[in-house]
Order: sequence, then C-alpha cells, then structure tokens
Amino acid sequence: MLALDDIDFDGARVYAIPMTTRFRGITVREGMLLRGPAGWGEFCPFPEYDDRTAASWLATAVEQCVLGWPEPVREEIPVNCTVPAVVPDRARDIVAASGCGTAKIKIADHADSLAEDVACVEAVRDALGPSGAIRVDANAAWDVDTAIRHIRQLDTAAGGLEYVEQPCPTIDELAAVRRAVDVRIAADESIRRAEDPMRVAVAGAADVAVIKCTPLGGVRQALRIAEAAGLPCVVSSALETSVGLGAQLALAAALPRLDFACGLGTTSLLRDDVVAESLRPVDGVLPVPRTPPEPAPDRLAAVAQADPDRVAWWRDRLHRARAELAKAPEKGRW
Repeated sequence: MLALDDIDFDGARVYAIPMTTRFRGITVREGMLLRGPAGWGEFCPFPEYDDRTAASWLATAVEQCVLGWPEPVREEIPVNCTVPAVVPDRARDIVAASGCGTAKIKIADHADSLAEDVACVEAVRDALGPSGAIRVDANAAWDVDTAIRHIRQLDTAAGGLEYVEQPCPTIDELAAVRRAVDVRIAADESIRRAEDPMRVAVAGAADVAVIKCTPLGGVRQALRIAEAAGLPCVVSSALETSVGLGAQLALAAALPRLDFACGLGTTSLLRDDVVAESLRPVDGVLPVPRTPPEPAPDRLAAVAQADPDRVAWWRDRLHRARAELAKAPEKGRW
C-alpha cells in the first residue's frame, strides 16, 4: 500500500493522558500520533484489541495522514455530554456544566447497578429539565429479559428515553428487546464488529446506528457503512484526543442526514490534550474544524509517555498493525 510508505512511522509519538474519571475501565488514555503529507492522524486502539482489529484503527490514521477527509455538508455538529458511571450528584454537575441539551449516561457498570442507574437518570433529568434528551448506553451488558425490565424502569425514571444503546450483545437479542419495549434501540458494537452492517436493519434490531469512524477504518469507510445500515446515524467518539476526534467530526459533517446529537464531547474526559485548544462543545455544539487539528509541541511534550516499556509496547503494536494492514488492504478502502 503506497499510502503506508508516505507516513513517518518511526517518528510516531506515544502519549499517555490521565482521565478525569474512570471510563470504560481505564484511568489513563494511551495512543500514538502519526504524521503524513496531509497532516496528523491518531492510532489508539484499546489495549485488549487484537492486531486485526487494531489494523482498522490504523487505517483511519492513514486516511487522515495521507488523504484528508471528504467535503463537509454542515459546519457545526450538535453533541451530547457524556456521563460516566458516577454518583448522581456528580452526574448532575457534569450535565449542568456541559451546556448540552442531550446527555448520554453510561449504565450497567456492574450486575446490581439498576438502583444506581435509576438515581443517575433522575439526576440528569433534573439537570436537563423537561425538554432535554436522555440516552443510556449499556455496552451489551444485559440478556433480553434483564434489558426489557431495566429499560422500562429507566424510561420511567427519565420521563422518556431518547434511545438505549446496545442493551444486549447479539443482533437477535436486540431485535427481541426492540419488539418488547417502546424505546428506540441503538446498535453500536453490532454494527462496528459485524461483517455485514446491513444485518442490523434487516433483522429489525435497531432504530439508530451508532457509527465510530476510528475503529471502522476511516471516514469514507464509515460513510459506506452508514449508507449500508440504512438507519439514522449518531457519530460517537472512541475516546480520542482532539487529533483523532477531528476525524469523527469530519464524518458527522459529511453524513447526508444527521438527526440526533452526536457523542463527540469527550475531550472533557481527558485531563489534557495534544493540541493547544481542545475540541470542546460550546452550548452543545462543536464547529467542524476548517483545517485538521494538529498537535502543539508543548502539549506533545507534556503528555508524552514516560515509561519506556509502554513506548516499546506501542511501537511494537504499531508495527504489527501496519503489517496486518499491508496484507489486508480491504481494511483501507479509502
């Protein structure tokens, strides 16, 4: 792949940024920044992902470094604030400070979390007021019966949920839940990890598709998947720095339709960033960058991974992902 030869892999920078709170089980976000002729890209697959999966994340960075992004059809993106698994008072404060009219709450953090989840939803409703939209994300934690029972209680607590994201692991389970409840069901992992993204829509398993271009292989690939899924789309972050978040904004800006607020207000979950001014929403809106975000030298120095063993681990991972991508060019269908 000629595109790979255009990137300075040897000069890739490894970062480590503490989180403001534990999110997705991590307290420090790690990744790499790569440079190519079109600018900078970000390679940040989560540690547990295998090399084949990591290659798709690298494909996104390659697109960003070499090709840039498609032309936008909108200049600003409405976003939701993200509420991690925190106590209700903290949830209320996060939402009140965000300026967003939509909140996404991470729930099902453990098997007995329902009472905590209900209290958190009630606190978020209090912060948003009656006109705000509440969505919850269970990260495929439930079986069908549990999902139905919990969704009904959470919907009541919220005074109406906008949607529930990935309540169960499988497409068949999502379809069963969707038939049983009066709340929209959104699919994330069931699309992101599927060989055929149209299966979700064909099976009647979801009302909304959550699309993340970073793990899907780039903006152009994500646009193809969104079209194939045939559902209204929400673009969501993969917990990138502002460099990688720029690609997600480019995807949201290029979608023909954007019916829901997007999950892109996530730099607030990081204690630092690699750019001089983080991409953070104002009054619930993120502007689409006119030029791709670039790291600032002083910020890169401030967040550089100091542990040589972790630097070596990331460099080895990048090498393996590059080899995987070179032998599987369909992952980089830009």
